[in-house]
Amino acid sequence: MSIFANLKDRMKAVFQPRSDILASQDAESTPGSRDALFAIEELSRAVRNDPDAVEIYLALGNLYRLRGDIDRAVQIRSSLIVRPGLDNRFRARAYLELGRDYRRGGFVDRALQAFDEAQRLGAERDAIILELAHLHADSGSFDLAAEQFGRVGHKPAQAHYLVRHAEDLCGQGEFAEAVKTLTRAVKVYPGSIEAWTTRIAMHIRSGEWRKAKSMLREAMQSVSPDRRFLVFDGILAITPPENAPDSVQQFEQNRCECVLPVISEQEPELLLHYYGALFLLRCGEREQAGNWLAKAMVLRPDFWAARLELLGISMDRQQLSPVFKGQLEYFVSQARHVKRFVCQNCGLRREQAFYLCPRCRSWHSATFRLSLQD
Repeated sequence: MSIFANLKDRMKAVFQPRSDILASQDAESTPGSRDALFAIEELSRAVRNDPDAVEIYLALGNLYRLRGDIDRAVQIRSSLIVRPGLDNRFRARAYLELGRDYRRGGFVDRALQAFDEAQRLGAERDAIILELAHLHADSGSFDLAAEQFGRVGHKPAQAHYLVRHAEDLCGQGEFAEAVKTLTRAVKVYPGSIEAWTTRIAMHIRSGEWRKAKSMLREAMQSVSPDRRFLVFDGILAITPPENAPDSVQQFEQNRCECVLPVISEQEPELLLHYYGALFLLRCGEREQAGNWLAKAMVLRPDFWAARLELLGISMDRQQLSPVFKGQLEYFVSQARHVKRFVCQNCGLRREQAFYLCPRCRSWHSATFRLSLQD
């Protein structure tokens, strides 16, 4: 007991996010990494002193996996599984952790075998299903991943992997089946940003602008108000098809005519005005874009992204020396690479929007950094 009491604070540092850890991108140099090494050493000592402490074995294996030492983690599980007289509930947990080790190491077949054995021994059903879902997702079997997430009622994940499966179907030329899959994704989880964005993108790439606008209006009714801007971010990222009959300029004009009326129909909202300005800038409508940015500034005068675009617009209206103008242009171009999106759960920052946080694995947690201090 004294060992566990001694480790309590260290274990918290390993498994609970901390601001100093989250602010660092180099996991190997963080205090949490050093705490993990300390905990591994202490647990190893505890195992040597008490070989029958199953819980210690399991915790030690988890720490090795956390450190990326899959071989040692597998060795610990295997030695526990073959122990004579071990209760089946502990053996089932060992197989479950073994499957997680193999999944982390990329050994899909071995992971499946371990999960099957854990299920046979009575491991928790939902835990097995979730592991299978993640395993299928990691291996690119998105339809199977969606099926497994659906079995445990994880709607955002189910819809997400239905979208990924639909994208694969599009790549194979099975457009009708892809549309059916996307329709199912929206039914499963009406708030799925990626499902709506992908459906709208398919209409845009096909030149079906009226259908795209109609679907965008539906999306505005279904997606959470604080996440609607992500739909427009996705539409902004769509590039003109290579075989499009219209010019790039016409494509941009059609896109503006598709999205701006829908934005205008919504309640005044900072990010919607901002994205409206970005669409107008793509069309070369700098004066109108300035008006939309001004609307955003009324709602929040310190919104840095709107100020940045206004600076870019005003540069062309001023008589500046070539040297000073060159310095401003460089500053604006560099500032546009600021990581605009942040996970509201763990604080991870990214330049591109995301649906699943790569750090804390939370769904639809991306927010726009309204302040550079966020």
